[in-house]
Amino acid sequence: MKITTPFPDPPTPGTAIEVAPGVLWMRLPLPMALDHVNIYAFDEGDGWTIVDTGFDSRTTRALWQDLLDGPLAGKPVTRLIVTHHHPDHVGLAGWFIEKGAVLLMPRTAWLMARMLTLDVQDRATPAQIAYWQAAGMDPATLAQRRHDRPFNFADCVHPLPLGFTRLVDDATIRIGGRTWDIRMGDGHAPEHATFWSRDDHLVIGGDQLLLSISPNLGVYPTEPDADPVGDWIASCQRFQPHARPDQLVLGGHKLPYTGLPLRLTQMIDNHHAALARLHGHIATPRTAGDCFAPLFKRTIGPETYGLALVEAVAHLNHLHQTGRATRTKGTDNAWYYRAIP
Repeated sequence: MKITTPFPDPPTPGTAIEVAPGVLWMRLPLPMALDHVNIYAFDEGDGWTIVDTGFDSRTTRALWQDLLDGPLAGKPVTRLIVTHHHPDHVGLAGWFIEKGAVLLMPRTAWLMARMLTLDVQDRATPAQIAYWQAAGMDPATLAQRRHDRPFNFADCVHPLPLGFTRLVDDATIRIGGRTWDIRMGDGHAPEHATFWSRDDHLVIGGDQLLLSISPNLGVYPTEPDADPVGDWIASCQRFQPHARPDQLVLGGHKLPYTGLPLRLTQMIDNHHAALARLHGHIATPRTAGDCFAPLFKRTIGPETYGLALVEAVAHLNHLHQTGRATRTKGTDNAWYYRAIP
C-alpha cells in the first residue's frame, strides 16, 4: 500500500482541474503560512454545488468571479456545502447565500461560525489573557497581545444568514449525481463533515483527511480543558473501516491523493509519537509554551506561535486527562505539567 498524488500540479488562480466527471478542483490563496485552500465544484446540470469558500476578502471575491465566469461556465452556484467552521472554509458562505445559494453545514459548525462572527473585540478579553497566562505564553508576546487588536472572525468571514440546512452524521446526500455518506470527524473542528461516495472512489475530506500535514489540533479560551487530540485519534479510528486504497481524497489543503488507509494510520501514529516525545519532555515540569521542541521538531516563529501554543495545550491536556501527567498552577498563573512515569 502506498500514497499517490494523481494530480501533482495544483490549479492556478482562476482555473480548475477536473478530478472526476463533473468534479472541479480549484484553489484560492490565503495570507498565512498555509497559503491556500482547496475548493471543489460539483456539476448539478443547471448549476453547481460548491464545497467550502475561502476567506471573505476583495481578492477572494474577485478570484471567485473569475471562476464563475470561466471554469464554472456562467452557471449559478445553487448550493454551498461548508465542511467546518474555520474562516478559510466558511468565509464567503454569506456572500454566496446573498447570491441565491442554499447553505448546508453541520449544526455545530454553523453555531460556532455565527457566534464567532458576532463576537468582535477591540482588545483581548480578561478570559483570553488568563488563558494565555495559563498556557505559559512568552512574556513579550503576552505584553503585546494585551494591547493589540486580536483577530476576529468577522475580519474575514461574511455575515452568516439566519437559516441553514443541517448536515447530520450517518445521513446520505446527493451531490453531483452521486450518493454520499456523511461521516463527522472531530479534533481539528467540532462536527467536521466528510463525504464518502457510494457510486465511485471519491471522498471529500476537508481538513480531516489531509495529505502530508496534520491540521492544527488546538485548545482555545472557549473550551480551555478540551481534548481535541483524543477526539482526533478517535475520529481517525472510526474512519478506518471505510477507507480503501483506491479512494481519491479531496482535501481542504495540499493535493488530492489515494492511499487513505495508510494515511489514517500515519495520522494516528504521528500523534502517538508526539505524545510520547512530549511525555519524556515533561519529566521536568513545563508549561505549554515550553513544549514546542518535542512536538514540532522545528523552530516556531512569530507567524506560527499562536497555532503552536494552542496545539501544545491540546497535547498536554490529553496527557493530563488520560492520567499520564499531573498539572499544578504556578505563581505566574501558568499550568505546569509533569509526567507520571
